Amino acid sequence: MFPGFDKLVEERIKNAQKKGDFNNLPGSGKPLDLDDDSCVAEDLRLAYKILKNADFVPPEIEIKNEIKKTEDLLAGMKDEKEKYRTLKKLNFLILKLNNMRSASINFDFPQQYAEKVVGRMETNNVNNSSATKGSKKENE
Repeated sequence: MFPGFDKLVEERIKNAQKKGDFNNLPGSGKPLDLDDDSCVAEDLRLAYKILKNADFVPPEIEIKNEIKKTEDLLAGMKDEKEKYRTLKKLNFLILKLNNMRSASINFDFPQQYAEKVVGRMETNNVNNSSATKGSKKENE
């Protein structure tokens, strides 16, 4: 996509909203008909219906669901070692999802909690260096 194109699109959408261009659209306020397969090619409709009835989920969606579960699990954790392992798993899943996609890097999902891990490691390094300086002074 062109740089700044998304800002132009957002601006035009906001202007249209202000003018009321989106008011009184057909189907406004009504639920979407998700079973409408008129946009799917006829030779694929039966295959899609079979996959849907079998509760098949595409691999990308499966990984997104696992990422969400891992984030929820990570939010409630107290143990630092377990958090670190879960964080590594989360970042691996995000990396796996990003590698599956053939889109621009601008659409990749960012890995999570990198700043927190780095901050925690820096804090631990400062605390450890302070403790070793204190023990050196006691030994002298």
